[in-house]
Amino acid sequence: MLRARRIWVTAAAVLAVVAGSPYGAQAQQPTRSAAAADEQLPSGWTFTGAGEQRQLVWRSDSPVPMGDARVEFYAGDRLLGRPSAAKDGRTYRLPVEDALKAGGLKGARAFEDLQVHAGGRRLDAAAPGTAAGARRAPVTLPALEPAGAVDPGKPGSYRTVSGEYTLNSVKLPEMRVPVEMKAVVVAPTGTTGRRPLALFLHGRHSTCYKPGSDDISGEWPCPAGEKQIPSYRGYLRDQKLLASQGYVTVSISANGINAQDGPLEDAGAQARSSLVRQHLAHWAQWAANRPSAPAIVRGAPPADLSRVLLVGHSRGGEGVNRAAMDSLYRPPADQDGYHGPVRWNIRGTVLIGPTIFGQNPVADVPSMTILPGCDGDVSDLQGEVAVDGTRGISRGAALHSAVYVIGANHNYFNTEWTPGQAQAPADDDFGSDPDERDPVCDVGTRIRLTPDQQHRAGSSYIAAAARLFVAGDDRVRPLLDGSGRRAPSADPARVLTHAVGGNRSAGILPDGAVTVQGGGGRLCSAVDDRASVRCLAPEAGQSPHFASWMPPREVGRRAVTFKWSQPGGAVRVTPGRPVSLGGAKALALRVFVPPNTTGTQLDVSVTDTAGKHATLGRVRVDGLPGSPRTASYWAREVRVPLSAAARAGVDLRKVRSVELTPRSRAGQAWLIDTWGWRPGTPAVRAAALPRVDIGRLTVKEGDSGSRTYRVPVRLAGRGSGTVRVYVLPAGSETMTSRLVTVRPGQHGIDVPVTVKGDTLYDYESWMYVMVKAVRGTVIGSYTGGVTVTNDDPKPKVTVTPVADRVTEGQRLTWRGTLSAPSRTEMNAILEILPVTGGTELSTTDVDPAWLMDVSGESPLPSRPLSSIDGLALWGTVPPGSLSAEVSVPTVADGVAEPARTLRLRQIEYDDETGDPIPGPEFTGTVLDAS
Repeated sequence: MLRARRIWVTAAAVLAVVAGSPYGAQAQQPTRSAAAADEQLPSGWTFTGAGEQRQLVWRSDSPVPMGDARVEFYAGDRLLGRPSAAKDGRTYRLPVEDALKAGGLKGARAFEDLQVHAGGRRLDAAAPGTAAGARRAPVTLPALEPAGAVDPGKPGSYRTVSGEYTLNSVKLPEMRVPVEMKAVVVAPTGTTGRRPLALFLHGRHSTCYKPGSDDISGEWPCPAGEKQIPSYRGYLRDQKLLASQGYVTVSISANGINAQDGPLEDAGAQARSSLVRQHLAHWAQWAANRPSAPAIVRGAPPADLSRVLLVGHSRGGEGVNRAAMDSLYRPPADQDGYHGPVRWNIRGTVLIGPTIFGQNPVADVPSMTILPGCDGDVSDLQGEVAVDGTRGISRGAALHSAVYVIGANHNYFNTEWTPGQAQAPADDDFGSDPDERDPVCDVGTRIRLTPDQQHRAGSSYIAAAARLFVAGDDRVRPLLDGSGRRAPSADPARVLTHAVGGNRSAGILPDGAVTVQGGGGRLCSAVDDRASVRCLAPEAGQSPHFASWMPPREVGRRAVTFKWSQPGGAVRVTPGRPVSLGGAKALALRVFVPPNTTGTQLDVSVTDTAGKHATLGRVRVDGLPGSPRTASYWAREVRVPLSAAARAGVDLRKVRSVELTPRSRAGQAWLIDTWGWRPGTPAVRAAALPRVDIGRLTVKEGDSGSRTYRVPVRLAGRGSGTVRVYVLPAGSETMTSRLVTVRPGQHGIDVPVTVKGDTLYDYESWMYVMVKAVRGTVIGSYTGGVTVTNDDPKPKVTVTPVADRVTEGQRLTWRGTLSAPSRTEMNAILEILPVTGGTELSTTDVDPAWLMDVSGESPLPSRPLSSIDGLALWGTVPPGSLSAEVSVPTVADGVAEPARTLRLRQIEYDDETGDPIPGPEFTGTVLDAS
């Protein structure tokens, strides 16, 4: 089939054929509805290029700041891929073949409901607002919690010294340009002995700026006339606070990674880990050989590498999580940028508004994750997975705390990303819509924190983590573990916390074998494309607990949800086997209710295996301040003492079920999990767990027969455990999953892929594999698969005239012929050029319905066809066919006039650059019929 279109419109038509539209190889007049469908791309979207260079392009009305969340294209709820950003900061491009195969969609669904997402928010559409006439629930700011026994945000007694060092740049895997080894050090003076070390790693931000202008870029190295944005200096306040308390601190620069991590499957997590460990290796060397250290390091107290705290912001958070993992469980050497010994011990991590694309937290390293309530970058608050994702993986002794800072945005934890404080241009990542003011997060609301208030809160809780994880001061724990205590230095910020691990004992996790009965309760799926089973409808809002991963449907990731219209209906949650609460002081529950709701009350009861029952007490759960733009469905930790159960004779070593009975008039709630709780912070010893890393294999299809390949899955370490493996075959929209047990001595996980060879040209195809820990394992590289490259020559498209001299009322016709059959569609493009002499075929010389279909233009006023911007004759030879025809229908007008000419030129596109290559020219002549 060959048809005419404006170039950008025709690309859409061609794509419909690629996706499987059932057109034949004979020329046919397209219907108005088909052509109209081609033109129904949303505003800002276009197709460009042809063949392998066809791209789906989205252009934003305003620059999209270089941030930490990945920009992703979707068709409805199907991920099409992660586009590359142009230098203008507005334009994003995704190869069409990538989109079709990643989405696994065909026909009209292939590019239906196009959307652009980043960190859970829409970039190509305004956030949903409050419907006209609807009442908005009042936004309530929670009261301040009681003060804790200690305030870690108070400066210590030490004076501080600061300075910088620069070492030779390092070459990291998959990075073309070496990455800088630059850092700023802030250290105490007047101390004795070795001091603990805190290392900071910033996130993904623009790398360069032009002084005196608003120009910023993601280049590296910075072009002439531009300066580096010093993101690594953005934590000096935090560093000075820790240094005054006796810590040696260092904040390292990662601009070289930020400029190069766009195309990486792990978004640069392994590279950031390598950079962190490169710096730690130098600090270990300097601790052993002081004269070899830079001046600022020699002027600081010796660092104690057995007591290290890692602090990472945004993608830096995922980077330090991976560095903690790689320090305990070595990564594959060919993926790693550090191959020396591990001469340090990481006592804990602090993750500030982190990404965690791999959803692979380190279970045996204590962590604190700061979740900014007004995060406009990683707005789905996926960092909650750094807490939830550790449950049931290992021994459970490490405390993992989530710290929700109401009114904080993403950027202001770094002063170099804060307007008025940064050297380079900076902005508020949450942004504002003048037509729909946000009641929670717009600047000036009583909820939103000022930059100084936000940074002070961040500093206080970073210091709290250091004091608990590194110094071992258990008095700080109630500030972090959901006990409802605050650090006064963080005032007036409202800071809420919950936690898993630590001294918690056996719990009930809906992820496992659990049944739910009564009270309108049910198990729901955290991530699922089926509305009937998912926990939270997209239009309702976002929950950090349900942050999406890569599969559209995750197996075994669940919660309990229940809704009531009157009090009194108990919801019973029964695990697959009884749990023991022996030794616990209280039952802790993590529960959330809709944002901006208050006064939800629940009675909490337990029943043992003998049927003895006790009501433990009543809890109140309030919703967080929220709006359609915030991820405010976040669980509050509530506790009820177990003393009533003991008095009632309930055997707490054999608890069969937990019951929740609503006592408020109406409402809805979600239960994330329950735990036995007692105070204290146990010692943490990392378990010997097997590590799983997925690789990507690239193979040629071959000319005949079938070959079976294995996805490279590497296992290392000791012990056994369970992982869930997801597989998306090439060209399929059906993802499968299976549980796999990893055992000692096993060298891999068998994921076979069969590749059929042929002699037909085709595009590359991809098969994807993803893996996630379930129990007793560590996941490094979490995604990979097999890429099948085409090894057959691309057929040549030759255009020849069929009827290039006709009488008006007849069709001008050309035929496109392939030199060989193809497994994919092939295209011939004939651009319309102005004629160099004589009279050009005009808009009134052709069928007006045809013109409207192919260009959306009216024939009047009469004008040359070449004056219609982008109008061309596009041809598609379907797979397996050798030729197709294109026609331009002319009309007889009964008016005497000279011959009219249509001048065409064939265009091809360079397979490497996508640049147009002019080909032969053709001429069509229409003679007068009178």
